[in-house]
Amino acid sequence: MDSITQIALGAAIGEATLGHKVGRRALIWGGLAGLLPDLDVLIPLGDAVSNFTYHRSASHSILVLTLLTPLLVALITKLHPQTARFRFKWHLLIFLAFITHILLDSLTVYGTQIFWPLTTPPVMWSTIFIIDPAYTLPLLIGVLSALIFFRKTSTGHILNTVGLTLSSFYLIWTIGVKIHVEDVSRHSLASQNIKYENLLTVPAPFNTMLWRVLVMDDSGYYEGFYSIFDKAGTIRFNHVLDQKHLLADVSEHWPVKRLQWFTQGFYSVQRLADDIVISDLRMGLEPVYFFQFKVAEIENEIIKPVQNSPVEVVVNLDQLGWVWNRIWTDSAATGYTHR
Repeated sequence: MDSITQIALGAAIGEATLGHKVGRRALIWGGLAGLLPDLDVLIPLGDAVSNFTYHRSASHSILVLTLLTPLLVALITKLHPQTARFRFKWHLLIFLAFITHILLDSLTVYGTQIFWPLTTPPVMWSTIFIIDPAYTLPLLIGVLSALIFFRKTSTGHILNTVGLTLSSFYLIWTIGVKIHVEDVSRHSLASQNIKYENLLTVPAPFNTMLWRVLVMDDSGYYEGFYSIFDKAGTIRFNHVLDQKHLLADVSEHWPVKRLQWFTQGFYSVQRLADDIVISDLRMGLEPVYFFQFKVAEIENEIIKPVQNSPVEVVVNLDQLGWVWNRIWTDSAATGYTHR
């Protein structure tokens, strides 16, 4: 999730855990702990694919954060010695702020390597978009209430608890909707005799009412959309041809193997002029994807590996308008252009 949401979640956890004992300190340290794992983006790793795929790895590891918890608590109690008698609660606060951070990130489609240093694929339950106001606003209102009414501990504390509870119920809602969307997707694919290898359902930007359905086959991929307000129980799919054969001569190139692993197979390959580009299909709407990387180039019709580099992405804001319209009416599907 975005950093504002993670700070708000950590602060809400802090207030709920220890706010009635140590006041604003709990909220502030909870917010800092909620932000800390995301600071890995400030560490340059040498190339675009490394920066992309090592984000949410060591800094989001259950093992690393468990080991970091007592170190951070030692710093807190040194800075605030008068709160040392609450050492156990400080441990609980920091650990919960860390763990809820990585669990929330795991609910997005980006992928979170919570079992690092194991090389298992990133966890991507994809039940919530990386920015979702419906989840964040209750947290922010609760945290701001705790700040405003800090002298009236019970008022701020109660409002913070309400915000935390509402946001948690929203996460349960997203899981339930995803299960429903996947069921509709499989029935739609079966009714249309579409054979596929992998299926992924992802919330459309900023909401959980409209979902994008991504289906991989041996020649490319299908994209479809389903709104919880759709009256018809069938999803219409558009098929896009892929060019994965272009990777045959660079299949052992590290960026290629790394992106295949990180995307868990949900990627496409294109030839753009003389560049071979891999796109992460999980994040974006056809034909605009936020993470695209040049991994090879064609010289005299020979495909050669190159130092990977990001491909500039031009965001089409009209897509957001289409998303809003598609939530409410299925007829909006015909107004979206696919390549």
